[in-house]
Amino acid sequence: MTQETDATLLARIAAALERMAPPAARPPDLAASAAFIWHASPPRLEPVARVNRVDLSLLRGIDLTRDILLENTERFARGLPANNALLWGARGMGKSSLVKAAHHDVNVHSGCTLKLVEIHREDIESLPQLMSLIRGAPEARFIVFCDDLSFDAGDTSYKSLKAALDGGIEGRPANMVFYATSNRRHLLPREMIENERSSAINPSEAVQEKVSLSDRFGLWLGFHNCSQDEFLSMVDGYARHHGLRIAPDELHAGAIEWQATRGARSGRVAWQYIQDVAGRLGQRLELDV
Repeated sequence: MTQETDATLLARIAAALERMAPPAARPPDLAASAAFIWHASPPRLEPVARVNRVDLSLLRGIDLTRDILLENTERFARGLPANNALLWGARGMGKSSLVKAAHHDVNVHSGCTLKLVEIHREDIESLPQLMSLIRGAPEARFIVFCDDLSFDAGDTSYKSLKAALDGGIEGRPANMVFYATSNRRHLLPREMIENERSSAINPSEAVQEKVSLSDRFGLWLGFHNCSQDEFLSMVDGYARHHGLRIAPDELHAGAIEWQATRGARSGRVAWQYIQDVAGRLGQRLELDV
């Protein structure tokens, strides 16, 4: 009787643990789209019907970084070695836009079928699960993209990312690269690094442990604030691309006033100005798909 009771109890415990276990990720329908969003719970890849992006030719003032990322992406698409990339620096200068534009450009001009997978910052601890799913789909190649990646004081999930990208037993899948954008070069706040330097028993080792996450990225691509000439070039490019019916002098005068009221010059500010101009002109802006 005791043995039967024990067996029943063990069966109930096993059933309860099975219910508590996270569900296995569903195999993705890779033909559904060229871009997906990763959802950690329940784990799945959701196809994106329309990617919010701009044409590569509209990204101005970042020629060198554009060419480096594009070449890295092209090599990866051809099955050659490629690096993880960290795009860091000034706000609104086209970091995430460049990732999406480079993915599209490589697919269009090389005939490849790269898959772009966006993972949200709050789901970064589920990256190993996503990598396992990617490893199980060797017929495709994936750019896993995290926009605005950074970590605050007390946040230890960066350790999971370090191990997943370069330090685990399995390592990064051969059919995946990881691209991230951040305003911070080392992904961690400066005060967090300074606190480690001032309070640790061995300051040098403590700081190295904190900043070593960025070492997992073979490419560090810096984005800096643009000049007024570069800003006006961005405005001109958008205006031509969308066929805005406005005189160049009027367009430039408005752009200079617009950036002055915002206290900043960037690609994002240029696009916001173009949207304002198009609205006043009664013209629609057709986004690329």
